[in-house]
Amino acid sequence: MKKSILAICFITSLLTTSCQNKSEDKEIEIQETIDNSEYTDWHSYSNPKETNPEHLSLDIAVDFDKQQISGVAKWKINPEKGVDKVILDTRNMQIDSVLYADGNRANYALGEADEILGAALHVSLLPETKEINVYYKTLEDATALQWLEPSQTFGKKAPFLYTQSESIHVRTWIPSPDSPGARFTYDATVKVPEGLLALMSAENPQEKNENGVYTFQMNEKIPGYLVALAVGDIEFSAVDERTGVYAEPAILEMSAKELDGIGKMVNTAESLYGKYRWGRYDVLMLPSGFPIGGMENPRLTFATPTILAGDKSLTNLIAHELAHSWSGNLVTNATWNDFWLNEGFTTYFEHRIMEAERGEDYAAMLWNLSERTLRGAVEDMGADSPSSQLYVDLKNQDPDLGFTDIPYEKGSAFLMLIEQTVGRKKWDNFLINYFDEHAFQSMTTDYFLDYLDKNLLSENEEWKKTIHIDTWVFGTGIPENYPHLENPLFQAVDKQMEAFIQGGKAADLKTDSWGAQEWMHFVGDLPTNLSIEKMEDLDAVFDLTNSKNSEIADLWYLLALRTNYEVAYPAMKEFLYVTGREKFLDPLYTEMMKTENGKKMAKEIYEIARPNYHPLTQKAMDKIVIE
Repeated sequence: MKKSILAICFITSLLTTSCQNKSEDKEIEIQETIDNSEYTDWHSYSNPKETNPEHLSLDIAVDFDKQQISGVAKWKINPEKGVDKVILDTRNMQIDSVLYADGNRANYALGEADEILGAALHVSLLPETKEINVYYKTLEDATALQWLEPSQTFGKKAPFLYTQSESIHVRTWIPSPDSPGARFTYDATVKVPEGLLALMSAENPQEKNENGVYTFQMNEKIPGYLVALAVGDIEFSAVDERTGVYAEPAILEMSAKELDGIGKMVNTAESLYGKYRWGRYDVLMLPSGFPIGGMENPRLTFATPTILAGDKSLTNLIAHELAHSWSGNLVTNATWNDFWLNEGFTTYFEHRIMEAERGEDYAAMLWNLSERTLRGAVEDMGADSPSSQLYVDLKNQDPDLGFTDIPYEKGSAFLMLIEQTVGRKKWDNFLINYFDEHAFQSMTTDYFLDYLDKNLLSENEEWKKTIHIDTWVFGTGIPENYPHLENPLFQAVDKQMEAFIQGGKAADLKTDSWGAQEWMHFVGDLPTNLSIEKMEDLDAVFDLTNSKNSEIADLWYLLALRTNYEVAYPAMKEFLYVTGREKFLDPLYTEMMKTENGKKMAKEIYEIARPNYHPLTQKAMDKIVIE
C-alpha cells in the first residue's frame, strides 16, 4: 500500500472492565491475556494463538440509505484445551447478539472502549464450542468505510461504498481477530441494492446479477486487514485470461487502456520471484476520494484514479501493489512494528519489476526519486527521531503513525544494499526461497534477520561488516553506506535545470525525451525562490498548471504556493476538490497553512472538499486545517 499518515495521539489503556451481556443480562469477568511465546501484537485484544480462528463466513447486507452494514460473522475456531473464551476486536460497532452453532445464546461482554483499539468482544466458550456467530451492525463512524453519494462518483448516478481496512480498521466493519499475525480463510454472502455490483478480495463476479446477492470465496489464509469490499455501478474489462480491470462505466475504457499491460506485469513478477499464488489478478479503479495510491487486497488491487495519466507513466504503482502478492500478502508482517517487512520488500520488488519491463535507466530514476523522498522525510522528522528506524516501537501509539516514507524507502534501500553486497544472483535465490518457505505465514523482524543470517550472510562475514544491519534496522536517520545509484537521465535533467535557473528560457529546455519521472525530478527540485517570471515562462511553454499527470501537477501546485504563483491556484483548488489521495493533500494543505492568506484559502477549499475525502483522510486533514 502506498503511504497514508493518520495523526492520532496514543493508546490510553489495554485493559478492559467487565460489563453485562445484552442478551442474558449476566456478567462475565474480562481478563486480557497476551501470549508472549513468540511476539506480542500491542494493537489487538484478540487471542488467536489460543483460539485458532480458521474460517470466517460473512452474511451481510449493505444499506446505502442508512449507510450501514449489518449481518452475521460466523467464526469457525479450534480452541486450545482449557481455553474458555474467544476475544475479538471491535470498534464503534453495535453487537446485537452472539450465538453458538446450535442457536443457543452465548455469554458475551464488550470491554471498555479505547480511542484507538476499540472494545474487546469477549465470548464465553463451552468445551465443545467450534463456532460462534456474532450478529452486528456498523455505526456512523466506522473508519474503514467510505460511503459516497452519486455526485461523488464518476458516473453521478449511483452510490458507491469501499472499505480500507489497513492497519486496524477491519474491526470497524467485521468483529474479528484484527492482527496481521492472525490468518484465516473466508466466504461471504453480500446483499446490495439491485443494479449494483459487489466485489471482494476473493473470487469475484464479472457482471451484475438481477437480485443483488453475491457470494465470495477466499481459500487462502489472509490477515483481517486484507478483507475488502466494494459496491457500486461497476463493470469489468478483461486484459487476458487471468487479469482484468473493474471500474465505473464512465472511466472503464480509459482504465482498461491504461492498465492493458498488467497481464505482462504478472508474468514479469513471476519470472523474478516465483509463481503467483492467488489465481486471478484484477484491479478495481475507485472513485477519486480514495485516500491512498493503492491497496493490495488479494486478487483485487484497489487503485486510485490519479494514476490515469493517459500515457501509462504512473503504472509503477500497480507494480507495487502486484509485488505485495509476494511481500505482504504471501509473507506478512506479524505486527505493525514490523511494517517495513511488507513495504520495504514491496518497494524493492516494484523497482525490480519496472527494471525488467522498462530498463535499468528507468529503474534508476525510481531509486533516485525514492532517495529524495527518504531524505525529505528524515529531514522533516529529524535524523535522531525513533520514527526513522525501520523497526519501530509503536506500543501505546496508533499503528497508522508508522505509515511514513521510512518503511518504504529506507526499507527498500536496505535490501538494495544487500543485493549490491552479496550479488544479485545470490540475493534473488535467497528471496525465492524466503517466499517459498514462509508462504501464507507471518514474519517478525527478529526472525527475518536470523533467517537472513543463517541462509545468506553467514556465508561471508565481510558482508555483515559491509552492511551494518543493526544501523539500518534499529538505527535512526540515513546510514552512511546508503546505496546511491548514479542516474545519467536525471543528471541530464539537472544540467537543463541549472541552465534555466541561471537565465535560460523555458523554450530552450530540451525536454522531448522526458517522461513523467524526469518532469517529477525537474519540478520537484526547482528552487522555492523561483521568480514569478520564471514560473510564468515554464507555464506558458509546458502548461504545467493544467498537467494531466497528478504527480507532476501536485509538485507544481506546491511550488506555486511557495512562489506565490497565483495563476495556478484555481486549478489547484479543482485538484483538491476531487482528489482524496493523502500523498497529495498533506503537503498542499500544510504549505497553505504557513501564511494568513494561505490559511484562509485552505479553509475555504477544505470546507467544500472535505465530504469527498475518506474518514481517515478527514481526520488527518482536520489536524492540519482545523485544529
